[in-house]
Amino acid sequence: MVSADIARGLMELEDPSAPHHDKAPAYKRLLDKIVSSPNSPDLTSNLEAFIDTILGDNLGIVAARPLLGIAVESIKTLPDLDSRITAGTTALHALESRIVSFEEQDAQLREMLADAYIQQEEYIEAAKVLQGIQLESSQRRVSDDHKVGTWIRICRLYLEEDDTTSAESYLNRAKNLRHKVSNPELVLGFQLSEARILDARRKFPEASQAYHSFSFSPVLEEEERTRALSSAITCAVLSPAGPSRSRALAKLYKDERAPQVPEFGILEKMFLDRLLSPEEVSRFSGSLSPHQLAQTSDGSTVLAKAVIEHNLLSVSKLYDNVGVDELANLLGLDADRAENYAARMLEQGRIAGSIDQIDRVIIFEGVEARGERFSADQRRSTAARELRVWDTRVQGVAEELERVASMIQLHRPVRPESSAWIFGR
Repeated sequence: MVSADIARGLMELEDPSAPHHDKAPAYKRLLDKIVSSPNSPDLTSNLEAFIDTILGDNLGIVAARPLLGIAVESIKTLPDLDSRITAGTTALHALESRIVSFEEQDAQLREMLADAYIQQEEYIEAAKVLQGIQLESSQRRVSDDHKVGTWIRICRLYLEEDDTTSAESYLNRAKNLRHKVSNPELVLGFQLSEARILDARRKFPEASQAYHSFSFSPVLEEEERTRALSSAITCAVLSPAGPSRSRALAKLYKDERAPQVPEFGILEKMFLDRLLSPEEVSRFSGSLSPHQLAQTSDGSTVLAKAVIEHNLLSVSKLYDNVGVDELANLLGLDADRAENYAARMLEQGRIAGSIDQIDRVIIFEGVEARGERFSADQRRSTAARELRVWDTRVQGVAEELERVASMIQLHRPVRPESSAWIFGR
């Protein structure tokens, strides 16, 4: 309910006989009186009545706009967050029917409300408030930088709540205007949001590359660059084993900053193709986010799958062949799952070789280190090349045997009479 003194003051200002030139200062004084009591139970009602009055027919749009702007600034100064949110929400409701005439003030209110919600860690509410800002308008000019900044802010708010679907929709809007943005902070915000969405979508190779590029920005503080490098290493470790991940690991391992981050130990082991122990994996898992520990379709976690594939790749470089049961012991799996992992990686061309299911042996071709993805044509080419090498070696042995026989014949010739017994003469 509107307090009596505020209601009286508003009635006096609505009086048509009141001097017009005195109304603006009088409204300002009345607004100061309303916000001077932030703990008043009538604060919301008083503000709603005040805004309804200045939006009424007694004041024109030209006179109402600056007064509404002053009201927004006054609401910003309220010390209590709950009072600020209540007052701002009330003002938004009052503006709903006339938003076309007061788009600038509506945008200011929404940005103020979003700041208040963020301080209370209500990120979804903050994002929803910002979504109501009219960025495509004929009433006011909105720069491309401001549009992109608003969309990236909404995107990052959704990411705080792991809502990647909503976040990606606003990132895509910003992507269409990215080439028109000159503000380096907005470019960085876009890059970070893109990396976080790729990370959340479990597109770890792309996320690692995005984080690594982000870590070189001179605009960032040293701590933020180091954090981005850590995220790049984490995503590289979680990437599917194969040539592309090997290249990413090599790039990160050669980064002179890498030894400064806690993830360097597991990065080094993976780069050097060493087997990872359960203890090392357990320590590393303590630094991962929930989505990086989520279960995959086969029931294993993202980390467990990445470690199994890495250890299988390491085994392929240590051995020419290995039994399925021995491989299962090395990977810590049962024999069927170990064979399934090997079959999938062979089929996808991430390791080269074959499986002898009769003898239960996996034979590695040993050419993975070339950093290529092995297609069926490449595997056939490799087999043909090895057959040619074998033929050449057999031919060399035959030629050498013929040469030795010729030398024996030359130095120790066989006389006809000495060989007569051979032919029964």
